[in-house]
Amino acid sequence: MPALFSSSRRGRPLLLVALATFALVFLARNVFSSSRHKIANYLGSKPKVNEIYGLLYLVTRGAEQPHTLSDAVDVDPKKPIDFSVYSGGKRWIDWKKEAQRLDDDFPIIVFSKTYCPYSKRAKNLLASYDIQPSPHIVEVDLRGDGALVKALLTRMTGRGTFPNILVRGRSIGGSDDLFSLHESSKLAQILQDAGTEFRTQDV
Repeated sequence: MPALFSSSRRGRPLLLVALATFALVFLARNVFSSSRHKIANYLGSKPKVNEIYGLLYLVTRGAEQPHTLSDAVDVDPKKPIDFSVYSGGKRWIDWKKEAQRLDDDFPIIVFSKTYCPYSKRAKNLLASYDIQPSPHIVEVDLRGDGALVKALLTRMTGRGTFPNILVRGRSIGGSDDLFSLHESSKLAQILQDAGTEFRTQDV
């Protein structure tokens, strides 16, 4: 019996070492996984948000924060672009929250050209609805990165002409599409679903 107890006592340290090793490995894996997740979020790598919101962030920034894609190096509009390019290098942005903010603050965004008669026609129709918040107008021809913006819109919305009207991040088409929605009384429902206030129109 003494020999048996002696053997048992000798085995206890080995068991404790094994348990401690298992606990450390388990803890390390979870901590590393959590840290890696936090680092990925911090770096802004591949946020699960449509890339269009990166572009909308870019074009809705005020004059106090000027930034164009012309400032970026080696931008290929035919391929997905890292969100940090749109944000001017800011990698700590929570893009899910930012997408929601953009939808709330700028539910209607019109990509337009100042000299385009179709753009003017669409802007006049939207103005007649007295929409609040007011549609945010992006005059692409006045931007230094206008060609890049057009190429990005073509890739992301499937539409390469102007105007290109976005409602909460989704294109509803151009001038003819807008008037068709207006004449069928569907535009009012779209504006309502977008969370805007507007003047009711008689068609």
